[in-house]
Amino acid sequence: MSNNTLQEKIKKLPNKPGCYLFKSQAGEIIYIGKAKNLKKRVSFYFVKTHPDLKTPRLVGEIADVDYFISQDEYQALLTEAELIKKHQPKYNLELKAGEKYAYIMITDEKFPRILTARDQTKKGRYLGPFASGQTRRELIYLCNTIFKLRVCKKLPKTACLLYHINLCTAPCINKISEDDYNENIKKAELLIRGKDEELIGQLEKEMKSYSEKFQYEIAKTKRDQINALRFISEKQKITLRKKYDQDVINFVETPDEFIFQLFNVNKGIISGRKEFRFDKRSSAEDNRLNEFIKRYYISEDIPEEIIISKKIEDQELLERFFSEIKKSAVSFSVPQKGGKLQLLELVKENICAGLKQVDSALFDLQNKLNLPSLPRVIEAFDISNLGPKYVVGSMVNFSDGIPDKNNYRRFKIKTFAGQSDFAGIKEIVFRRYYKLKIENSKLPDLLVIDGGKPQLTAALEALKELGLQIPTIAIAKKLEEIYTTNSMYPLQLDKKSDALKLILKIRDEAHRFALKYHRLLRSKKFR
Repeated sequence: MSNNTLQEKIKKLPNKPGCYLFKSQAGEIIYIGKAKNLKKRVSFYFVKTHPDLKTPRLVGEIADVDYFISQDEYQALLTEAELIKKHQPKYNLELKAGEKYAYIMITDEKFPRILTARDQTKKGRYLGPFASGQTRRELIYLCNTIFKLRVCKKLPKTACLLYHINLCTAPCINKISEDDYNENIKKAELLIRGKDEELIGQLEKEMKSYSEKFQYEIAKTKRDQINALRFISEKQKITLRKKYDQDVINFVETPDEFIFQLFNVNKGIISGRKEFRFDKRSSAEDNRLNEFIKRYYISEDIPEEIIISKKIEDQELLERFFSEIKKSAVSFSVPQKGGKLQLLELVKENICAGLKQVDSALFDLQNKLNLPSLPRVIEAFDISNLGPKYVVGSMVNFSDGIPDKNNYRRFKIKTFAGQSDFAGIKEIVFRRYYKLKIENSKLPDLLVIDGGKPQLTAALEALKELGLQIPTIAIAKKLEEIYTTNSMYPLQLDKKSDALKLILKIRDEAHRFALKYHRLLRSKKFR
């Protein structure tokens, strides 16, 4: 569609509420929005100046516009949510989780164990995911110690030390029945779900019952469990004690992105935290908080109260929309003082603390390696081979110090047979950046190669053949020496430096990912 035809189509848009869909030259839906007045809202995009850089980029790709008329603005909001969920347009806010959150798993065994699980591939019951690794580990520890659950992978034939120091009920030698053990598992699950008051009430009834039956040893065990749970409950309480669930959302703007954090507050206890980042160039809306909330709650549980830092454009409509989905009242709160404001400030403080830690490492890295810019996007490569067969490569991507697993890649080596880390590195680096080059995609700020001078040379040869210049280093194992293009001699960073810690973290992740792929291929052969 020509520009004149598009302008004529916009002039004929109705002055009614509805949803508009911007399409590219290829007919792809690239942005979806809602409006009180379709004609006014769509026309706004085509004014000569915009205060941001995102909108002109979007407008440059618009070749056509489609729309849905709605009965009112609320109906438009419902339609917008469904359309975004269905089409996932590239200019609508794309949420990127800061990390993959793990679950607590109750195994599917005769005497179940409680473990950490990164995914839901094995049989068992899964609780979570948990944003805080520390919270998850503490809960597992508390369940095991309070209810004396088994931790051994395979039941031994004799009782281990944990039984003798009163930290296990020894199901291995039938010191506890399967029914009683499963009752303890049910109680542990209540603790994990944050239902400590219900659990304490249940234990108090049991304690009283055993005491009346003169079974004082069992009653004492119940009392000890109650005391431990009360101590934990008091430790976790925050000053704002509520009988309902809340989410607390705040964000920080950096030169390149918006960073949102969301705290889950479960009946007055902070039970989890999630972080999301999105590139400023990927969104065309000025009201990021409004857009974030709409996108996030399309697929997440909605609490009774959402605490935010400022009133948003569609606040009343969203309250109505979320209340209908939840089938109970949902409200937004914009606190000016008190405990809720303290929670908002706590969320922001957490974001800033994380930024300082990451930026410290990135600035340190830029300085130590004499890089032209801050290495916000780092890609690392590794080769894995155990013999001449199944030689594979891996590439991991870190954005602002956080693994971006959507951008991980794995490679089967195609250009040679046998073992050669040099040839393998050259092949996978060439394949990765040949693809990015023909797609005209953004290149990383730094490459990290697992290896020494030969592997660095191989990567540089691949880049030279592609006509690309990307700062590249190699890091050797054992001495953790860093090879660069700036010196004939390896660089040794202080082992306590943030820069070295970050490089090692990225290198080790590339190694882990390569090994995982290597094992997968080998296991397929023996099936």
